[in-house]
Amino acid sequence: MPETLKLAVNGTLMRGLALNPNLLNVGATFLAESQTEPAYRLWSIDDRYPAMIRVTTEGVAIAVEVWAVPLAGLGTILMQEPPGLAIGKVRLIDGDVVLGVIGEPLTVEGKTEITTFGGWRAYCDARSHPNSATP
Repeated sequence: MPETLKLAVNGTLMRGLALNPNLLNVGATFLAESQTEPAYRLWSIDDRYPAMIRVTTEGVAIAVEVWAVPLAGLGTILMQEPPGLAIGKVRLIDGDVVLGVIGEPLTVEGKTEITTFGGWRAYCDARSHPNSATP
């Protein structure tokens, strides 16, 4: 049995962002930047964190980071995630299937869809530079 599992993160768990210490505190290590296969959509939950949902049509590739997470730390990370986020299987652009942070459909109801930005960082960058071109 492996000592670590790959975890794809798409929001505030990413390097340098608000919840990244949750990964670091359990001994997780960054592996790579990647993207999902083009089968996901992304919403902003009150501009605090994103929620990514797999869809059957009109999906896009979403920017993610892949981390190696010790098995013992996975539950700790999940319990520190905001309500409405969960761990599920995510297919990456290279076909690899890993665990990933995904949103529950109810969580995105009435929220701002940000799929066209292709990821949380791009959305946050656009918010902090409102005069720059948006997708």
